[in-house]
Amino acid sequence: MKQNNVSNIREYFFNELSDKNFTIDKTGAKTIEMLGATFIADEPAIFGNPVQSYIDAELKWYESGSTNINDIHGVDKDPPAAWQYAANDNGEINSNYGHLVNSAKYFNQYKNAFGELMKNPDSRRAQMIYNRPSIWAEYNENGKSDFICTNAQTFYIRDCKLHMVSQMRSNDVVFGYKNDYAWAQSLMDRFVKDWNDCSDAYGNHDYIEKGILTWQVMNLHVYERHFNLVE
Repeated sequence: MKQNNVSNIREYFFNELSDKNFTIDKTGAKTIEMLGATFIADEPAIFGNPVQSYIDAELKWYESGSTNINDIHGVDKDPPAAWQYAANDNGEINSNYGHLVNSAKYFNQYKNAFGELMKNPDSRRAQMIYNRPSIWAEYNENGKSDFICTNAQTFYIRDCKLHMVSQMRSNDVVFGYKNDYAWAQSLMDRFVKDWNDCSDAYGNHDYIEKGILTWQVMNLHVYERHFNLVE
């Protein structure tokens, strides 16, 4: 079965803009939406270009585990407006993805997923869960507006390749996808390296290489301020 890829998603939004199929968000601005999107994430951007300097800073911040957005750039630069909107007055957020998958507070999810596939490479349990039921009480605590956008990511090993399915609650096509794609790719790179390092040390598994990243989004959207990129 042929699956959609980034090119197909790009075409969809172009056609929706041409046909003026809009929804109106809570601010009164127009948006274009795709509900239940599933596609192969075979390009690092759908519209626009990745900003590598920011991606590097965000990945470093994720690795630090800090939940304060002021640590993204430190004193050198203010954090992006989207993060400022999500944070409380002290700069605290919920969505440091490194904290969610690496910390003991959230049960060492990367370590558990990796260990699951080490025990059983055919497993379907190697999942890291980002969102949680308590988000309903936590997303707006102390002035936040941060209802975590990623629901879960699951690793699979098939035919000596590591595949990942990334499931999103909500994803902005322009900024969100590019940065979340970079995070997902970094996790896949890390997993492949960790796996092959273990194979070197213990010799009990075949080497693997990076495979396909599948993107699933409950609500994939473009904001009106970015319609010029779609055109």
